[in-house]
Amino acid sequence: MEKEVLVKVENLTKYFPIYGGVFSRKIADVKAVDNISFEIKKGETYGLVGESGSGKTTAGKTTIRLYEPTAGKVFFKGEEITKLEGEALRRMRKSAQIIFQDPYGSLNPRIPVGDIIGEPLVVHGVRKRKEIEQRVKNIMEIVGLRPEYLKRYAHEFSGGQRQRIGIARALILNPDFIVCDEPISALDVSIQSQIINLLQELQNKFNLTYLFIAHDLAVVRHMSDVIGVMYLGKLVEVAPNQELFTSPLHPYTHALLNAVPIPNPEAKRERKIILGDIPSPINPPSGCRFRTRCPHAIEQCAEIEPPLKSYSKEHYAACIRIGEF
Repeated sequence: MEKEVLVKVENLTKYFPIYGGVFSRKIADVKAVDNISFEIKKGETYGLVGESGSGKTTAGKTTIRLYEPTAGKVFFKGEEITKLEGEALRRMRKSAQIIFQDPYGSLNPRIPVGDIIGEPLVVHGVRKRKEIEQRVKNIMEIVGLRPEYLKRYAHEFSGGQRQRIGIARALILNPDFIVCDEPISALDVSIQSQIINLLQELQNKFNLTYLFIAHDLAVVRHMSDVIGVMYLGKLVEVAPNQELFTSPLHPYTHALLNAVPIPNPEAKRERKIILGDIPSPINPPSGCRFRTRCPHAIEQCAEIEPPLKSYSKEHYAACIRIGEF
């Protein structure tokens, strides 16, 4: 039986204007996300991977309207949410939450963690203090925090505990969809696996749907059902988890996979190093945006902007030279 599509993104675009001059007129745009489309089925995890500056976080925040989209549409539970306002938008946000990358910067240092976790309940109309406290204690136990710590402040917790507080805050309203914005990148390696396992347990327990954003392909492989590879605001490849790792099509995906360490240090493999830095999103290259760093680029790559084409069931890539290298 085909799973229901919970989140559908169509031609999503987010530009950040740059102002300058004496009269502060708009002089350019940062093209953070440029015309991307994807869908996430209920109960599944869509992994979004790419280098820093590729637009992953902006895509995630725009999907749940923490940023207003410049263009495009987002459908959540079949309803277009890009035009929602007021009470309708507030109701949508109850079902769509986010776990932030920085577990300390996203927590108010002046408020006890019990109030931080319980604040969404207050915002959404729960007024009884005892009810809030009980629900906060329950959710703290679920994420592995001791309920008696609810009067403590954020600085009294370790990095892993702070991220658990952030997860508890996202869960308190029983959401259907959570954007996980690089939730382990700021944590010690020893703690990362604990948080990954916790997110998977919560997904199984509450049938959660994740948009999981990361730059570590090993983590994305462990978490995701479908993976989208982003480069400079564009999706360059989308494929089911196993297929992306066994049969990558785009040269950028090849290079990312080649950078993942392998367990056997003596194993030989061809090195595919990406040369240079990611270009500026203010003035991206013409045609294929990866061409300035691609070892397979030809003249036509500067003239043709490759669309995301289907090469097999649910496997898409944006490159005019697929099959030639």
